[in-house]
Amino acid sequence: MVPQDMATPTHIKEFEMKSIAIIGLGQMGSTLARLLLEAGFEVHVWNRSPGKTAALAEAGAHLAATPADAASRAQFAVMCVHDHAAAMEILSQQGVWHALKGKALLQFTTFSPQEAAAASEAARAHGMAYLSGAIQVAPEQMGKPDTTILLSGPRTAADSANAVLAALGGNVVWLGERAAAAAIMDLATLSFVYGATAGFLQGAALAQREGLDLEHYGAIVQAMSPSFGEFLRHEAKVIASGDFAVTQSPLSISVNATRRIHGAMHEAGLDATLPAVIAQLLERAVAQGYGGEELAAAVKVIGVKS
Repeated sequence: MVPQDMATPTHIKEFEMKSIAIIGLGQMGSTLARLLLEAGFEVHVWNRSPGKTAALAEAGAHLAATPADAASRAQFAVMCVHDHAAAMEILSQQGVWHALKGKALLQFTTFSPQEAAAASEAARAHGMAYLSGAIQVAPEQMGKPDTTILLSGPRTAADSANAVLAALGGNVVWLGERAAAAAIMDLATLSFVYGATAGFLQGAALAQREGLDLEHYGAIVQAMSPSFGEFLRHEAKVIASGDFAVTQSPLSISVNATRRIHGAMHEAGLDATLPAVIAQLLERAVAQGYGGEELAAAVKVIGVKS
């Protein structure tokens, strides 16, 4: 049973979405509007700065004078603005909540998990369904078969928006009724992205310092990424199962590897902060008796203060 604070208002109906409101026309919002126009939807757009609407109007979008006007003309609304404060200010403008009553809002603005939960509750109080979304790619990568979009909120609203979502990306992942789920998963995936990017930049600095070809380095990383993704997926399954018996990579091997990386960075006169932090994390895991387990066992010490 869906908890009451996450339930879809009972009067919201399932229907075929034809008319969509896009509120916010930054790079991503404009891309969303363009993709929906290309997919044959009737698109109503509003942006705080009217200058950004001209190209979309030429492509067939209907310009709205206010966000309430855009929402009132559409069956379904999508918002993608700068931040939580901007989103809530727009929703609080005269007539917006009323225009959305009985409809659904897909919020692509980046919210914290707490902000997403509060926004969902406010939407429910105003008689509308709230879908929390997180886009995992840049605007130029939207609309492709592998474009990943995270989604959480009422399943009925998500199902009704299938055609809309299909126009935006081919890998839509619904994470459940909990409004905050998409925001939480977005933080989890960004943790991987920024961690991997930091490691990539560290490697680039080392390769460059030692006179290696950086284009060659980038090509090697690209080629190994799919198989490394499979390895990480395996490690996620290990963590979920709670069985950390060695299956692919003993944690102790990675301790030695990170020590070597730290030493190489230090000898090259480069900042060795990142490999030092990683090595310390793994060393803590070894100290707690996890050295003979799968690398994923390091998750046991994350969040435990040293």
